[in-house]
Amino acid sequence: MKPHYPILDGLRGTAAILVIIFHLVEAHFHVFANHPIHHGYLAVDFFFLLSGFVVGYAYDDRWGQGGMSLWDFFKIRLIRLHPLVILGALIGAICFWLDPYTNGFVHVGFLKLIGVTVMSFTLLPTPDIRGWGETHSLNGPAWSLFQEYIANLIYGLFGRKMSLYILIGIVAISGITLTSVAVNRGDVATGWGYETFWIAVTRMMFPFFAGLLLFRSGKLIRIYNAYTVCSLLLIVLFCLPTTQYNGWYESACIIIAFPIIVAAGAGGQISGRWAKLCKFSGDISYPLYILHYPFIYIYTAWVEVEKPSPTQSVPIACALLVFLILLAYAALKLYDEPARAWLKKSFR
Repeated sequence: MKPHYPILDGLRGTAAILVIIFHLVEAHFHVFANHPIHHGYLAVDFFFLLSGFVVGYAYDDRWGQGGMSLWDFFKIRLIRLHPLVILGALIGAICFWLDPYTNGFVHVGFLKLIGVTVMSFTLLPTPDIRGWGETHSLNGPAWSLFQEYIANLIYGLFGRKMSLYILIGIVAISGITLTSVAVNRGDVATGWGYETFWIAVTRMMFPFFAGLLLFRSGKLIRIYNAYTVCSLLLIVLFCLPTTQYNGWYESACIIIAFPIIVAAGAGGQISGRWAKLCKFSGDISYPLYILHYPFIYIYTAWVEVEKPSPTQSVPIACALLVFLILLAYAALKLYDEPARAWLKKSFR
């Protein structure tokens, strides 16, 4: 029986919570240099690296004599990911239509909104109806899920058969490309728009295949209290201030620090209440990430229009964070798990 990596589940939850807090605070601090969680968007790159490691762990030994075909792999991944993609698009459409601060229904006709929503069900880029230049304007973070699908497609077609040397070469080239982009831009805080779509691919390629390489190398790190240490490391890395070397710093986080954290998380041991916490946070991490942003749109618009004081905004932001966690858990138990069980029974 394969070993399980509960600490990696917990770290995915830690990163997801940090993303939510980052987006809530971003409504008040549009300049990342002033943002308390300066590098919170790096959680996406951490997710990609985790995904590469987990995909290798879950599927590398199931090809060929393992009995899994290419179509089986794509079905498994769609069943795992797509039900919440559809729910996120629906919630995004409802929030866009009912947002009292942007009045989306005034600017976009109902039929056009229906069309964009249906397109969003496929996870393909959609027309920008918000004016932000987003590839997925009903639910912004869906851009990274689209990249996840591309990564899975590359893995299924080529990555599963790559020799170690070819994989090392791809990781090296994509790491150099990522560093070049980060240094030239000064950060990697993009990829969600049409103009920077190519950077989204760049942000996906290195961490995903570095995670796959990390799994295949088997190089794990064993430290005491790995979950707490690695979670604190993520918090520190996300919160360190920006400098003139910010591009170098962020590429170093992705290329050096994140693989070390994942290696330590995979090599660590946990039990008891901490293990239950890791399981819970890992379970809600995906629904939390993919469902939260439609409400962030409304919160951000409220901040822009009403200009609330800290005494007004802090309680609302805290309440919204709690609501999003509860929503993620409810979506997991009442929709995602039943939908996946039905799909597995019907199509597998």
